[in-house]
Amino acid sequence: MKKNKKKKSVFKSFFTLLILISIVFGIIFGMRVHENGGGVQGLLLTTLGANKVELEQLDTLYILVLGVSTDLQKELTDTIILCGYNPKTNQAMMLSIPRDTFVGTDKNNAKGSEKINCLYSKGVQKTVTAVEEITGVDIDYYAVVNTQALTEIVDVIGGVEFNVPINMKYDDPTQNLHINLNKGVQMIEGKEAEMLLRFRHNNDGTSYPAEYGDNDYGRMRTQREFIKATISEIIQLKNITKIKPLLNTIFENLDTNLTVDDAIPYIPYLVGIDLDNIITKQLPGNSELCNNIWIYINDKSKTKKLMGEIINTIEHGIIKVQ
Repeated sequence: MKKNKKKKSVFKSFFTLLILISIVFGIIFGMRVHENGGGVQGLLLTTLGANKVELEQLDTLYILVLGVSTDLQKELTDTIILCGYNPKTNQAMMLSIPRDTFVGTDKNNAKGSEKINCLYSKGVQKTVTAVEEITGVDIDYYAVVNTQALTEIVDVIGGVEFNVPINMKYDDPTQNLHINLNKGVQMIEGKEAEMLLRFRHNNDGTSYPAEYGDNDYGRMRTQREFIKATISEIIQLKNITKIKPLLNTIFENLDTNLTVDDAIPYIPYLVGIDLDNIITKQLPGNSELCNNIWIYINDKSKTKKLMGEIINTIEHGIIKVQ
């Protein structure tokens, strides 16, 4: 009988000790969250081991995102998006570069190999340099997402809720690409994400409505909107406490010169970003039939004006981009 009482006493003391330790750690964690500004941002800063005073030390981040697919055994960049984020102004931008953008010197003798989507096969830096020359922006990092990585990343975060703008039905046996998505709000898993982001037109030739942007233009708009939806999913409160392992998993599926340690200081400030105010644009220009191939000719004057407005907004928070 005394033995049982002793056991109960030891168990009770141990249990009490655990509660006290939990309370102490809870108080310390709570104080740390408060020191970091409180709220969701304070929680995230504390969880990541970051500190609010780092903000003034953070520069504007420019990343070139490349979505790579294999078309007939050749690696091409179906998706080219220049992304920028300044945590001080909490402004962000996404500029789509059409994959048919001409990077040669003479459009009258244009070749398919002189489209920007072909540069990746010569090394990722070739694409980075071309986009820097087109936009005038010094690009800090690149992130290459291939088809398999895309599906795994979306599955890791548990899918992304997205409003598919139209019914999508398309089949291309040569690429083993089969797209079958219905219009409307739905949870997009990894495999559906590939369908969504690669869609240009249906089997019957119909595409996005003109006001949305048909074919490649529509696809680029959908890609930008899906990126915004993915960011929204990642920074939700339910994912904040697991953000670091989540980032590690995502980075394992990327070919990038950006490290988790590079990215972590920026993550807490993304919580306060207004996703509706992210600048989403397409490189100014027009499609032209030259030397029997369709290419996209960048309008240099309009691009210079647009990039000036975008950079002014990103750096100073002055929204003047139309």
